[in-house]
Amino acid sequence: MTRAWALGGLFGAIFAGLCFAAPATAGPTLDAVKKAGTVRCGVTSAVAGAARPDSKGRWTGFHADICRAIAAAALGDAEKVTFVPVTAQSRFTALQSGEIDTLIYITALTLSRDATLGLNQVGTYFYTGQGFLVRRSLNISQLKELDGGTVCATQGSVIERNITDYARRTGINLSTISFDTAANVLAAFLAGRCDAISNDTLSLTANRLAAPDPDAFVLLPELIAKEPQGAMVRNGDAEWANLVRWTIFALIQAEEFGLTRETVTAARDNSTDPQVRRFLGRGEPVGAGLGLADDWAYQVVRQVGDYGTLYDAHLGKNGLGLDRGMNRLWNQGGLMMSWLWQ
Repeated sequence: MTRAWALGGLFGAIFAGLCFAAPATAGPTLDAVKKAGTVRCGVTSAVAGAARPDSKGRWTGFHADICRAIAAAALGDAEKVTFVPVTAQSRFTALQSGEIDTLIYITALTLSRDATLGLNQVGTYFYTGQGFLVRRSLNISQLKELDGGTVCATQGSVIERNITDYARRTGINLSTISFDTAANVLAAFLAGRCDAISNDTLSLTANRLAAPDPDAFVLLPELIAKEPQGAMVRNGDAEWANLVRWTIFALIQAEEFGLTRETVTAARDNSTDPQVRRFLGRGEPVGAGLGLADDWAYQVVRQVGDYGTLYDAHLGKNGLGLDRGMNRLWNQGGLMMSWLWQ
């Protein structure tokens, strides 16, 4: 049995027990969130499709809506969220110090992060990989043709190490030029200070679309590292970790059930499917073990939506144009799944 499946069985068993348990005592983070009346969510502020304020100051994007989903679950109101812009350098410190309650950022799970930061990634919401964006004028179509070139990347991320590892492994000569923020990386690349920019495919797609002439740039087909990106919380507060984890699962499960913002209320009132009724808080106490109201998942879907709709709006056909690929549901050839809702 693999670790992932073992953990899946464990989480399913834990939640099955929680569904019928007496109301749990809320952990310190949820207590603080309820007292403050807001969820402080650490996000990027410069990546289209992820999280950034629009012309009216409203935060939009896939990550922003995940933050809203957590607020809907914890406080019953998706708008009770405070967006805190962080950088690749400041994101972990902000979470460790308590400046934010959760980190919804372009952050991949790595062994060193999991083992040394005192933080825990509790739910994967996007599967991607590290790629390269180059100028079309270079007339290259494969990464090996970038041999001898320079690559702009963000300091304090795993991007630099992955480039170094790839170069050593393949014998390709790549030099990295690092900058403190994603915005400065992009500015340097557009100014011609390097031949390529390397990051996850979400960021690179957003970078290309943000360029004055997107057609002047090409995303190379190779990926040099996998990146399962997910929410991060502090260690030592299992209640909050469960809440964030199961909120992400709720978005995924809603899509699997075919529930959207437009249909979820009718499903709550009329569905005879026992799994759907349980999911929406009808008939069984599915909120008690998390210290929440039983309709918390209903509130997430009613106020924010389902995973597929959010993906399409921000990252897919109506957003950045990214194919869902690995981010399809498990029963559609992808990796996205919720653990058992029972």
